Amino acid sequence: MCECLNEGRRSTLNFSKEVLFNMPEVTSHAPGNFCWVDLSTTDAGASKSFYSRLLGWTAIDNPVGNGMVYSMMQKDGKNICGLYEMGPGMEGVYPHWSSYISVVDVDAQVRKATDAGGSLIMGPDDVFEAGRMAFVADPTGAAFGMWQPREHIGAQLIYAPGALGWNELYTNDTETAAGFYASVFGWSRAITHPDPQGGQYHEFKNGDSPVGGMMQIKAEWGEVPPNWSVYFCVDDCAASLQEAKSLGAEEVLPLTEVDNIRFAFLKDPQGVYFGIAQVVG
Repeated sequence: MCECLNEGRRSTLNFSKEVLFNMPEVTSHAPGNFCWVDLSTTDAGASKSFYSRLLGWTAIDNPVGNGMVYSMMQKDGKNICGLYEMGPGMEGVYPHWSSYISVVDVDAQVRKATDAGGSLIMGPDDVFEAGRMAFVADPTGAAFGMWQPREHIGAQLIYAPGALGWNELYTNDTETAAGFYASVFGWSRAITHPDPQGGQYHEFKNGDSPVGGMMQIKAEWGEVPPNWSVYFCVDDCAASLQEAKSLGAEEVLPLTEVDNIRFAFLKDPQGVYFGIAQVVG
């Protein structure tokens, strides 16, 4: 994602208060809900240090073969997300956060995705006894993972300080994207905030549960590829923003408040974009 993110392009961001900080500890994820995120980074040690100090995570390192280590990042003993250092074969790939959607049958869901115009990037493959996964790009080019849980359900703590709070899609074609996610996961879509600058904020729901947001990429943002971005919950967004900057992060979007949600967007020291958010009032 390009740095050309600014306050104007975020003026319509809307985290759902009925989601954020409402049901932190989970033992399963409904099919069609986001269940996991992981970080592909150029420096696993530096990334673990940065996010642990910012969000209170502890790293549990798991060797997975060929010299690769996949770290489970935990808070209070609960799995929050994953983290690994990019290795051979990932040259030219920008470091990034990936978002995963829980599914019952990943093979069947991949077929639905490709039938709906998506492109298979990787898999489906078994991940030891943890589960089965695949990566797909939607018809607009935004990549995401599908996760069929076995021993690993995904995140055990969500919508709580230090945990995942929101997933947001940036795309060049909101109508095509909305139709794709409706066909593949049954998501509905509502336009929650018209943007006086000419855009709109879209909120996806899986049944009655808000699952993410969507915005049209604007020309003034620069070269922003379609992507799913992530936000983590914090107790005090202003303090966390200052802490992140003191740890070497770059402020991309300054502290902003919309509908009792205070948030900011950052680039971590390894160049990965992410957001932080806090419910206020």
